[in-house]
Amino acid sequence: MSNKPYIVIMAGGIGSRFWPYSRRHKPKQFLDVLGNGRTLLQMTFDRFSDIADPEQFLIITYSKYIDQVKEQLPELEDHQILSEPSRKNTATCIAYATYKIFSQDPEADLIITPADHLVLEGEKFIETMNLALRVAQKPDRLVTIGITPDRPETGYGYIQYIDRDGEEAFKVKTFTEKPNAALAKTFLESGDFVWNSGIFVWKAESLINALRLHLQDLAEVFEEGLPQFNTKTELDFIQKAYTQVKSISIDYGVMEKSEDVYVIPSDFGWSDLGSWTSLYEIREQDENKNVVEANALLYDTKTSFIKTDSDRLVVVRGLENYLVNEEDNVLLICPIDSESEIRQFVADAKKKGVKFI
Repeated sequence: MSNKPYIVIMAGGIGSRFWPYSRRHKPKQFLDVLGNGRTLLQMTFDRFSDIADPEQFLIITYSKYIDQVKEQLPELEDHQILSEPSRKNTATCIAYATYKIFSQDPEADLIITPADHLVLEGEKFIETMNLALRVAQKPDRLVTIGITPDRPETGYGYIQYIDRDGEEAFKVKTFTEKPNAALAKTFLESGDFVWNSGIFVWKAESLINALRLHLQDLAEVFEEGLPQFNTKTELDFIQKAYTQVKSISIDYGVMEKSEDVYVIPSDFGWSDLGSWTSLYEIREQDENKNVVEANALLYDTKTSFIKTDSDRLVVVRGLENYLVNEEDNVLLICPIDSESEIRQFVADAKKKGVKFI
């Protein structure tokens, strides 16, 4: 029906690693993380506006976030905002969006993207997307975008590819979850690994064929509902469907099992903004390598991130590599690289009362 791709933006995450800045009632995709007047969701929408019309967008999010999506993207109609009754991971939400699009446009091309990533080089990003769309035209081919690594990062998944000279897209050999430091260093030195960006490009039919092959139970549930997509009974069907499917990621359920997955290595200033450290690295730093977004006085303090939501004066002395974040009723002070512990902080805060999360 359209020669432009459909853009599916996944916006249902909690963003717990950014707690207490990111909360369950307003996770990071709905926040102006960069202080430029646009939230991460809005920036993702802006990023794709050069290759897709507003009517080509679908936002899939948790049911409690529907109103925030409507408020931040008034360009979209209600039917373009898909409500998930529960969180069932990426395979389910991608299947929902894909079957909905397929039901009205069987020839559709899709780009699937998270709502909360950062891209600094927009033109290069669009060039990569257009290349991926061309590569994905071959039947049953699934394309993912890899980020050329510049350090042995342990916070990202990795994709190993088979290098063939002169090609722009490479057949994927293996997927690896977040490695330890030694393994990440080996990946970097090998030259045939890229970071897994979580951005996917394919024809709707290609993904559906892959679901039929590798996630048969999931495919059967959504195929039963094909006549109900884009009708008044769609929401009722989805409510029932989500009780019948298991929670599984698209990487584990499909990408790691398919024999026709290709990766396009690129470098367009990407970050998944998955931790306080990743945000610290892209923000402007002072002469002591501090990021200060607060009314603060700092003494003998370096490589720290000070961020508060009030005008109260924050006086800090003697910190190095620390995070100080005050949001509403929570004050967090911890080493800035405490990414693995923040989820525990959130769990413990929950025991004290929901108001803290």
